Amino acid sequence: MSGLADTITLADVEAAAERISTRVRRTPCLRTRYIRNPLRTGPTMLKLECLQVTGAFKVRGANNANLQLDNAVLARGVITASGGNHGLAVAYAAQASGCPAVVYLPENTPDDKAAKIRDWGAEVVVEGAVWDDAERAALACAERDRLAYIHPFADPAVIAGQGTIAREMLKQSPDIDVIVAGIGGGGLIAGVALAAKAIKPDIRVVGVEPVGAPTLTNSLRQGALVTLDAIDTDANTLAPRRSAEINLAIVEKYVDDIVLVSDDDMRAGAEWLWFEMGQAVELAGAAAVAAIQTGKASAPDEQTVAAIVCGTGTAGLPAGSSPPE
Repeated sequence: MSGLADTITLADVEAAAERISTRVRRTPCLRTRYIRNPLRTGPTMLKLECLQVTGAFKVRGANNANLQLDNAVLARGVITASGGNHGLAVAYAAQASGCPAVVYLPENTPDDKAAKIRDWGAEVVVEGAVWDDAERAALACAERDRLAYIHPFADPAVIAGQGTIAREMLKQSPDIDVIVAGIGGGGLIAGVALAAKAIKPDIRVVGVEPVGAPTLTNSLRQGALVTLDAIDTDANTLAPRRSAEINLAIVEKYVDDIVLVSDDDMRAGAEWLWFEMGQAVELAGAAAVAAIQTGKASAPDEQTVAAIVCGTGTAGLPAGSSPPE
């Protein structure tokens, strides 16, 4: 499996950055200054991918994959299975390329995510209780209708696209010592880790999984892919029951640590982002902040730690929240 870790290189990430440059935003990487309740004593930064097109980092990978399909494939259409954010990204990329898109979603996908995917012009099919169920149905449809399946995390083009985040962060702030990122299937952490280590070999990369969905944590402990028996988290975009060989291989080689946070930790992180930074994020979007806030992702005070705030939403906000004044 070690050879899989070298499938994607910094050259692929550089090519992806050029390819998607007219379709994605260069999101801010902000220092958390002038706030009442710091996350930690040392310098801390937030990469606000919640301000990305469609509200999440997923547009980077989806567009990089879409833009490498030939016209005949695009004419037939693309398909994916998603917890929400990747489906939005695929729908956006398909509309930008003028091709049809079908997005399979599990039953635990928020209704507003499904509505947004339809608004981008994609057909939505709800299938199964969790993402893994939706993926099986989507793969069957892809084979039957000869549609191009864009995998949310195990596609090298998607991983390279997500790696452009680390490239962008280190151009914005070369002094970053630690990057903290949430983990679902592993596309974000794989792309970020391989790009960050290629650019700055001594940087540390820390992944964050929900306590109720430790997919890659368990796989690393076993030294092989593990399929979780069940999922127990409201952060549905961080909750596949199984990752993939390429993601595990890259994580094994490049990720320094994976920590676990509870749903309550993520809710507290989302509330911090709302009241301190004015950013509304879903639970998954607050995972990296939660890891820093709880001290599970830590670093010496003199080091700069950067959290990727990966997706917008309101699921993590307390009822009746209004914008900070």
